Amino acid sequence: MKFQRIHDLRIDNDISIKDISEYLKIHRDVYSRYEKGSRDFPIDILIKLADYYGCSIDYLIGRTNTKK
Repeated sequence: MKFQRIHDLRIDNDISIKDISEYLKIHRDVYSRYEKGSRDFPIDILIKLADYYGCSIDYLIGRTNTKK
């Protein structure tokens, strides 16, 4: 399942896949697969992304349009 909002947040904040994968301490190819939807995001990665972007996990995955 592709989570478009996670991709859009990265692009809107001018963050490269290399930069976000370094922050998450994972290989950039692995992150790319998560973002494309060919692999599911593990919960620990979603938590780190929510902290990084200052939003809820529900917002990241598109369950709500309320950022917090």
